[in-house]
Amino acid sequence: MSDPVTIIQREGAYEHPFSGRGIEFSPLGTQCGPTGIVLHEVGFDPRNSDWNFPGVLSPFWRVYYNFEPRHCIVFGSEFHQLGPDHIVLIPDHRLFHCLGQQPTPSFWIHFSLDRRPALDQAVPILLPPESSELEIIRSACDLIEHRADQRQRIFHLGMALVNLLVSRPEIDWQPPLPGRLAELMRHIDRNAHRKLSVQLLARQAGMSAESVYRLFRAHLGTSPGNYIAQVRIRKATHLLEQHDYGIDEIAELTGFPNRAYFSRVFKKITGTTPGAFRG
Repeated sequence: MSDPVTIIQREGAYEHPFSGRGIEFSPLGTQCGPTGIVLHEVGFDPRNSDWNFPGVLSPFWRVYYNFEPRHCIVFGSEFHQLGPDHIVLIPDHRLFHCLGQQPTPSFWIHFSLDRRPALDQAVPILLPPESSELEIIRSACDLIEHRADQRQRIFHLGMALVNLLVSRPEIDWQPPLPGRLAELMRHIDRNAHRKLSVQLLARQAGMSAESVYRLFRAHLGTSPGNYIAQVRIRKATHLLEQHDYGIDEIAELTGFPNRAYFSRVFKKITGTTPGAFRG
């Protein structure tokens, strides 16, 4: 017999894939396996309100579909309205902001993927929904809203939807990540609070510093230093959102040498200061 579906209070999902309001499945770090997909959470809120989250930067992908056009996401200076005209896919490690006050029926999925979009792929990825995708979304929403004892069915519906979305021909993909790069990314995530440099990463991977730099540029479109900064700032946003640590403490906990440098990097990546982000 399946476990009963439970909806718990919101906790936030900057650093971990569980929002506290959805149906939770596998944690971060779970191996993708033959499907290439790890499903973390499927959620539906028939009256999603106060959806205002600045500087969202997560180590997992997101799917958003709203039944009414009342909320939006912001990438840089571009506003993208959520609504019934498109399903939104947001890859991991992409900075955006959530804006929305009015109660709105909202569906979402958090997942990890062993593929990466091409460097010139527009993000967020906006996909006009196909009838099969809408049928899956409605079925999952109905089960969640009525708290049906159908955890396994919700899991399979979520996996089916993600498989359909990532197979859409509108999305351009990179070749699979080299194993050494994937391991370096995991190493950075585990050790972001420690001193990290291209030279240290090169020794970790058994490569030259120049090869590590080229690897990051070719597959992630950024330098190792910028990628490390993004991971650290993602972890800092989680600490600012979820804990009462002082700014100096958070700088130290996330690998920055001092508060001033932390604040400069934080503002460069998020567009605001740590103090303003915390509010």
